[in-house]
Amino acid sequence: MEIKAPLVAKKAKAGQFIILRVEEDGERIPLTVAGYDRNAGTVRIIFQIVGATTAKLNRKNVGETIPDFVGPLGKPTDLDGRKNVCVVGGGVGCAIALPIAQALHEAGAKVTSVIGFRNKDLLILEDEFRACSDELIVMTDDGSYGREGNVCIPLTELFEAGKTFDEVITIGPLIMMKFVVQTVKPTGIPCTVSMNPIMIDGTGMCGGCRLTLHRDGKPVTAFACVDGPDFNGYEVDFDEAMSRGRTYFEFERKAYEETCNLFAKEAQN
Repeated sequence: MEIKAPLVAKKAKAGQFIILRVEEDGERIPLTVAGYDRNAGTVRIIFQIVGATTAKLNRKNVGETIPDFVGPLGKPTDLDGRKNVCVVGGGVGCAIALPIAQALHEAGAKVTSVIGFRNKDLLILEDEFRACSDELIVMTDDGSYGREGNVCIPLTELFEAGKTFDEVITIGPLIMMKFVVQTVKPTGIPCTVSMNPIMIDGTGMCGGCRLTLHRDGKPVTAFACVDGPDFNGYEVDFDEAMSRGRTYFEFERKAYEETCNLFAKEAQN
């Protein structure tokens, strides 16, 4: 979707996010800035329908409005001095990875992009990635498009072929980022991850997005919304983050089903 939000579009940078509400009394959800047009005053968002709020957002038509669209929040991705970067995106996380790849390309860096999806039907932004990448590798879990397998397969092949990078930036499901970090670690190449866990206020006050980082052998608490969303992948406690990410799964599923049932009744009437 393209959202008319001139003040957000004026300031937004790659790696930042917004928080929106579809209804006045609705929940707040974070979505990454997938692009922006400062002249038109619009911000691009990409979302997958996984819960009640995204289902309601999907029903919005051209010209309609939403009450809240707050941002840009979080710190922009640090791209200064990068000359040769590998960007690894998974699923909807590619919506976050794309503006980073584009910013690197515009700055004159060499960009190798590896993007992965469960299947061909979930493929997004291929043309956009191809336009800003010196090399693009597309993976699908079932082999229905591109190469079969996960993103770690070509990443390992690149390292075995002697390829090196200033940095690897990975964005996608937590489990994917965990294994990308493990794949990169033996090379010693810096590896940045984008953490997008449960967020409520986006200012660090609610504590819902807290993460545990391990620095110098000691656990450190950080907040993804204000300290991130980008972090050193070698420091993130992914197991804890994945455990916390499943906390509201059943609640979200129930809310989604109730919303779908409501839509079905409205259609019948």
